[in-house]
Amino acid sequence: MTDEKRPYHHGSLPQAVLEAAERVLVRDGIAGVGLRAIAREAEVSHTAPKHHFGNLANLLSELAAKGYQRLAAALFNATEHCTDDAARRREMAKTYVHFAAEHPHMFSLMFRNEIISLSNPNLLSAMRNAMFMMARSVSSDAGDGTRVMDEAAAMRVTVAWAYLHGLATLLIDKRLTGIARVSPFENAPALVERVLEQVTLTIHLPGDEPDKR
Repeated sequence: MTDEKRPYHHGSLPQAVLEAAERVLVRDGIAGVGLRAIAREAEVSHTAPKHHFGNLANLLSELAAKGYQRLAAALFNATEHCTDDAARRREMAKTYVHFAAEHPHMFSLMFRNEIISLSNPNLLSAMRNAMFMMARSVSSDAGDGTRVMDEAAAMRVTVAWAYLHGLATLLIDKRLTGIARVSPFENAPALVERVLEQVTLTIHLPGDEPDKR
């Protein structure tokens, strides 16, 4: 007797399980994602997900890695042809927040350290690649992803990420609705969109020339 209840091509079952896990995540949220729920969604034996991924944390880590890969690709596509630094930063900012708003459950999973494993090599690689795509838009001193950033670049990237992540989290958690209601904005997404259009993530540090960044 095999783990599968339905036929799959060789090597395709892990992918089918990951796709099922994402469907469960989107439909039921993080609280609804479990090995048995994923197995039911994939129409496989309840032992199949554990057989291929070891445990739920590793399975969710592989799924989170997919999220980071998609985010990195979106950031690359949005900024690759920008020739103006301010435009590049703006497109990166919009892409990050839009990704979170369009994929709230995946975005939340990507930052839930208590249920994913930061020792998973695929996850670590995907995280680093996404961070590099963001960093290169924020600071010209961010390097090529293989060397250490200088102090100024590290501070610029940290401030930009904190700002965008906070904005994205406030939006998907519906914490900006009250502000939108007492303002001219139609709703929270409209408010956030205006913020993203106006903010260029120009971060001045001590010693910067006034028009350097």
